[in-house]
Amino acid sequence: MSRVGNKIIIIPAGVTVSVEDDNNVVVKGPKGELSYKFTSILSINKDGNTIKISRPNDEIFSRKIHGTTRALLNNMVIGVSTGFKKALEIRGVGYRASVQGPKLVLNMGYSHPVELTIPPFSSVVVEKNVNLVVEGIDKQVVGEFAAQIRKVRKPEPYLGKGIRYVDEFVPRKAGKTSR
Repeated sequence: MSRVGNKIIIIPAGVTVSVEDDNNVVVKGPKGELSYKFTSILSINKDGNTIKISRPNDEIFSRKIHGTTRALLNNMVIGVSTGFKKALEIRGVGYRASVQGPKLVLNMGYSHPVELTIPPFSSVVVEKNVNLVVEGIDKQVVGEFAAQIRKVRKPEPYLGKGIRYVDEFVPRKAGKTSR
């Protein structure tokens, strides 16, 4: 039995959730609006300010999708009410970032600056040219864009230079020594 799927989702104040006949869910809140069409195998029941997801049987697919559906719906509710953030930091001499209109420009020691288009319903805040915060209402979009930024120059283990998450631990290696 799915422990995650059986948890009840509590809708905070200021957030409205509407469930249509074909399990199309629209969540509106102070930060924006998200919609997603879930599988019709599960039943999504809204009762007051709570949502419960139930499955009709114990087949393998319905058990798998039960917890996933509940997690996705919960992330939608959290996203439109408080939003999601990923913080990154740039380490290295001469490495810096800036936001120019709808693009994030990264100068990472290559012969050219790397430009990344900021996804819709997301924003990037750059502080002191080396601290980046990716914010948005969709958890998947925020996480994927933060991963794209990190992929431009991954942290290397010898000097620790590169782009890393703020709470990320990068194991350091000893360099070569001469005898």
